Amino acid sequence: MASCRASCRAVNVDPLNLMRELAGKSRYSTLRPTSPASMSATRKKSSPPKSLRTADRLARLGLTTDMALALHLPMRYEDETQRYSVRDAARMYGHTVQIEGVVTACDVQYRPRRQLVVTLADDTEQLTLRFLNFYGSQATQMAVGKRLRVRGEMREGFFGLEMVHPAVRSVDIDTPLPEALTPVYPAGEGLSQTLLRKAIDAAMTRIDAADTLPDALREKLKLMPFNEAIKLLHHPPADLDDDALIERTHPAWIRMKFDELLAQQLSMKRAQVARRQQGAPVLAKAGELTAQLLKALPFSLTSAQQRVLEEIRVDLAAPYPMQRLLQGDVGSGKTVVAALAATQAIDNQFQTALMAPTEILAEQHFRKIASWLAPLGVNIAWLTGSLKKREKEEARARIEEGSAQLVVGTHALIQQDVAFARLGLVIVDEQHRFGVAQRLTLRNKGMDSVPHQLMMSATPIPRTLAMTYFADLEVSVIDELPPGRTPVITRLIAQERRDEVIERVHVAAKEGRQIYWVCPLIEESEALQLQTATDTHVMLTAALPDLRIGLVHGRLKPAEKQQVMEAFARGELQVLVATTVIEVGVDVPNASLMVIEHAERFGLSQLHQLRGRVGRGTDASACLLMYQGPLGLVAKQRLGIMRETADGFEIARRDLEIRGPGEFLGARQSGQAMLRFADLEQDQWLVEQARDVAHNLLTHAPEIADAHLARWLGAKEDYLRV
Repeated sequence: MASCRASCRAVNVDPLNLMRELAGKSRYSTLRPTSPASMSATRKKSSPPKSLRTADRLARLGLTTDMALALHLPMRYEDETQRYSVRDAARMYGHTVQIEGVVTACDVQYRPRRQLVVTLADDTEQLTLRFLNFYGSQATQMAVGKRLRVRGEMREGFFGLEMVHPAVRSVDIDTPLPEALTPVYPAGEGLSQTLLRKAIDAAMTRIDAADTLPDALREKLKLMPFNEAIKLLHHPPADLDDDALIERTHPAWIRMKFDELLAQQLSMKRAQVARRQQGAPVLAKAGELTAQLLKALPFSLTSAQQRVLEEIRVDLAAPYPMQRLLQGDVGSGKTVVAALAATQAIDNQFQTALMAPTEILAEQHFRKIASWLAPLGVNIAWLTGSLKKREKEEARARIEEGSAQLVVGTHALIQQDVAFARLGLVIVDEQHRFGVAQRLTLRNKGMDSVPHQLMMSATPIPRTLAMTYFADLEVSVIDELPPGRTPVITRLIAQERRDEVIERVHVAAKEGRQIYWVCPLIEESEALQLQTATDTHVMLTAALPDLRIGLVHGRLKPAEKQQVMEAFARGELQVLVATTVIEVGVDVPNASLMVIEHAERFGLSQLHQLRGRVGRGTDASACLLMYQGPLGLVAKQRLGIMRETADGFEIARRDLEIRGPGEFLGARQSGQAMLRFADLEQDQWLVEQARDVAHNLLTHAPEIADAHLARWLGAKEDYLRV
């Protein structure tokens, strides 16, 4: 145990003031596989002092304060309160048990490989402990005559009962058993459970665990006192309901989840209040240009479009920045609402910037909106990274002098050399594909004030998720599809029936309809063995020589992509083989059949977006999901959901269940903080309670809100979104 004691002493200079609490003898030594060669190499390296390494490792987990340590709650528990004889444990194969005995043999064996083999005996039987990798000091710890308490999984070995790499503790004959379950914490590299337990126990003695909620409010919400809840979760009694702990339904977990959600809601609401204290252009009127566009449109707005447009108009007329999320299902008509918001800004002599995540989507927006606004005299600029140098310079000059009233583009809009004369409105499409910093950079392009911001998402966001992660935004929902949209029939088809699918494509084309054939990859991948877009194009061209078949993918030059897309839109191509570049923004009403190759490799949201490219005309439409068996559980769930429903909000809800909020929002890529304890599906009722309490505290008891935020977020509000 020398190495463990040294590690504990090394924490003495840790900035977390763990000096007194971390010194001393370790309780357990968990024997992790470590090769002698790697140990030697590690000793030879020039490395910083162990104290610095330990502090850094704690800091990587965010454990830089006593309260952060106290709120680092266990992910599971081990029951060390019970001890079994070897004979009784012999009937518990596959289960984790704790046994105490005396070492009768301790040998290093070299066949079939180097390993430490220890024989442990009690009054009933003997047990073999096997360590495939070990330290020399561990062999000393388990010398003959030592009394050990070991915990591990019972197995049937070659020579009888054995445990492989059990947790080992040296004990005396009268060492008592623990009275509480032993917590197991999330840990980073180089952080042992022993160190974490000592650090957290020490922090628990120093924190102020007084309740941040008044007793009357806590009792009304039927919440457990904070100090009782946090103590119980770190050291639950052995007779506690295991299922309630594991499922996080125990009142102690409910209190932690509520407090976490309350802190997040308070932070979001405060961010909203802070934004409303900033100045923004007052775009008070929807004038002549807006009226002209409404008159020129070849269709009437749905009641849902009219409702959300009115919500946006009210926001634009306010003296503080609009922060509104516009969401709606595929084909619900978000683009025309965005265009009408842009005309209101232009009517008030301000510029509008529309940013999309991909060039093909940005170009679709540019062409569609230009077809509406250019005939009305609106000056529209186009700016992407693929433009030639002279074209970029000309676009930037028009933007800076203010002659460009509407600017459409990609990430090129947020480059440092792009300056706006009078930016009044920022529209971000597919907002979850951009990081927080990127959206903030575009918003900061306003010269004298903060522009209004409208974020659009074709991935409907479930109400609970919107209440949680978009609590600082106003949310508008287009929950109605334009008239004339035909339902899309979805069918699952095994890859073995490819010939039938090709024949169906042939028949549809001969009937005058157009077809998308979507593939997941561009080039061959031996690892995934997926049919590629290029190979599929060759195959279909050979199988259907009488059809005109095009190919589009992300590696084509923008001009080539646009040429193919325009040919398909004009009806010159009957079949378009494509990768997911057609996922959003493509509108070809005559396309009524879609084939998605290896559908099991796509996410639910992506499948729904792709399916939304058909069914835009008057013909009956179908989407064929071709899959390669055997299917895994998640793939079966996804494909089953696609077959069952076309409701984007229901698909989004089910997608959230499968993926969780981090992947659903793209949050792990964009750096948004995730909830550690609360589950948005299971704890929806808590989200609603936390939202209401947050509003009341900020209005009537801001000092309580301050104390709660200080406990959960410290000096930085990690949940703050911009």
